[in-house]
Amino acid sequence: MRSIRVLLASAAAGTLLLLTACVTETPTEQPPGAEPSVAEETPDDSGAESEWFVQADYDRELAQRDVAPEGPADEPWLQAIEPEYVDTADLASEGGDKTLCFSNASVSNPWRVTGWITMQQQVEVLQEEGVIGEFRVSDAADDDNKQISDIQAFVEAGDCDAIIISPSTTATLTPAVEAACESGTPVIVFDRGVNTDCMVTFIHPIGGYAYGAVGAEFLVENLDPGSTVLALRILPGVDVLEHRWAAADKVFSESEIEVVGVEFTGGDGAKIKDLVTQYLQRGEVDGIWMDAGDGAVAAVEAFEDAGQPYPVFVGEDEMSFLRKWDETGMTAIGNVYSNFQWRTPILAAQMIWAGEEVPSEWVLPQEPVAEEDLAEFLDANADMPSLHYAKFGGEDLPGYPEAWTDR
Repeated sequence: MRSIRVLLASAAAGTLLLLTACVTETPTEQPPGAEPSVAEETPDDSGAESEWFVQADYDRELAQRDVAPEGPADEPWLQAIEPEYVDTADLASEGGDKTLCFSNASVSNPWRVTGWITMQQQVEVLQEEGVIGEFRVSDAADDDNKQISDIQAFVEAGDCDAIIISPSTTATLTPAVEAACESGTPVIVFDRGVNTDCMVTFIHPIGGYAYGAVGAEFLVENLDPGSTVLALRILPGVDVLEHRWAAADKVFSESEIEVVGVEFTGGDGAKIKDLVTQYLQRGEVDGIWMDAGDGAVAAVEAFEDAGQPYPVFVGEDEMSFLRKWDETGMTAIGNVYSNFQWRTPILAAQMIWAGEEVPSEWVLPQEPVAEEDLAEFLDANADMPSLHYAKFGGEDLPGYPEAWTDR
């Protein structure tokens, strides 16, 4: 087995909580009978009124939900929606034992931990085949300056045959990505974007607008007009998360649903439970919308502790939520930001070295877990830990299931 070398890694894979940033204050008590309102700390220009919202991108992502992807039906990580291919013949490189370098934003939440395991398993397959020799990894621990330094170190070393980058933030990392591109080394960006198209390919699921709209539409379809929804967000300032809320805000504003609060939680289960409890003390909450699945079970437990009926719930494909959904029988949907995308950049590097065409923007399918799918995913992931993500796409890899169960 060839080496996987982790450079400058300061975030262990067991670190499962998102870094908290700029959370709102707990809602204040109101006089009996007073109407609850969105917390004062939520900016007036958030959501569809924010600088993050781009109508054309919103329209494109919502339309892509209905486009059949190209590619193998049983390998969604190799599928692509409306791809425009780029010729990589001039980047082809003969021989094997390539050095693949990866600058990772972090492994600071369960979704990223699950994906990182899947990526390593895909690398091991290509190492056994002699395609990859050394896999060099730097972990920025969600620190922009550290990731910029990590990328610069890869470029200055001059021996990376390709550089994969999962940016911590969009604008700040753009110059570092551009510098990597200028070095002549093939650059692959995935998960989060940057403000340049210099990379060979940018890999991501459909996107945040599609994610946010799916959940909001589900609530509108399953709640009566005039029903109330509490929106729980992890943190501000990350493009895909801002797009999720912007899309949901637009859907809600065009419906008869009342959003009674928009709260940042930092993905902290205790804070989520406390916030939901306080909103329930102030009035009914009929639905919960979340921009990510971390802490979903804590929100459900707040309803149980208050003796309130379960809400219509927008969670994610994290196993803890799927199991709670099944246990309670509540009306819910498991939103998905396709975790299997962590395989795609490794395979893209292999294709580029072979001079094969790749999509310049590689848009992967993004299908939520619906009620009719729940039993299938529960059964397929029965032995997986609670912080595992059901649509991780690693069932055919040699390390399955131990690599994910023994994390």
